[in-house]
Amino acid sequence: MTDDFIARYCEFFESLDADRLDEIDSLFHPQALFRDPFNQVCGHAAIRRIFKHLLQEHPHTRFRVLESVPSVLSAYIRWTFKPDSERDLEIEGLSRVVFDENGAVIEHRDYWDSASELFARLPLTGLPTRWLLRRAQACHEDQI
Repeated sequence: MTDDFIARYCEFFESLDADRLDEIDSLFHPQALFRDPFNQVCGHAAIRRIFKHLLQEHPHTRFRVLESVPSVLSAYIRWTFKPDSERDLEIEGLSRVVFDENGAVIEHRDYWDSASELFARLPLTGLPTRWLLRRAQACHEDQI
């Protein structure tokens, strides 16, 4: 049963566009929690606003699911996110998704490194972020 929930959820993200935002009501529990490095919200309206904002800022956003690992009423989904087909920016992350017994998402939590995957690659924040990341490394010469 969880495989069906996961497949439906992954398909939503891989074909995400503004016309599909109404599906949030059927995919998510009314009090679902959604958390990523920038947001922590609860409920359909707040989750819809996150994706509406994403699609307004980046209308050519694309998610690609690389793999999913099911568990009992939950899954770990590894994905890539490309905000713009014209740019060379691609972010890899992982989501932990928890379903209720009816297949509605009750919790979605994203795990991805916003510092090295995003901020280090942007024009204004890139240089200071890369400097901070290098300062935090155990040994710069060992890094690949």
